[in-house]
Amino acid sequence: MTKAVFCIAQSIDQTEIIVSHLKIAGFSNNDISVLFPDKSTTQDFAHEAHTKAPEGTAIGGTIGLGAGAVLGWLAGIGSLAIPGIGPFIAAGPIMGALSGAAVGAATGGLTGALIGVGIPEFEAKRYEGKITGGNALISVHTASSDAQKNAKAIFEQAHAEDISSTEEASVDDV
Repeated sequence: MTKAVFCIAQSIDQTEIIVSHLKIAGFSNNDISVLFPDKSTTQDFAHEAHTKAPEGTAIGGTIGLGAGAVLGWLAGIGSLAIPGIGPFIAAGPIMGALSGAAVGAATGGLTGALIGVGIPEFEAKRYEGKITGGNALISVHTASSDAQKNAKAIFEQAHAEDISSTEEASVDDV
């Protein structure tokens, strides 16, 4: 069973630093997820699934060139609308989970979707408030205790908030 390590980044710049350090530490782009509100538009839009990094440049236009390049490295970057909450940008395994059945109307919006990807309910509720307030959720799927410790250390060094971890089922199972 793998563990996911989660944190909240207070800005896109901090998100970029954390993702960059995770990349340097050897974490796979398929193991890192990022979720943050899309402040570039005030209207809801339909889910757009993407599978590779070229969209990083387009997203970079809305969140800053450097962040677009770093986040563009992540797998599955794209935008989606969560009913009742609004538009978000997501990357990594969380993109597939949030764009699937986990975001159905019966799930309770973002909290339900986060619970659906394995975040405990208490943290999911706390994270929803932070994410909708403009922060970014970063998660890393780890297969060993050393990788888990390394991810937590990177989060701590970057002064991320609300660092936690949980055992998880594979995101593919969601």
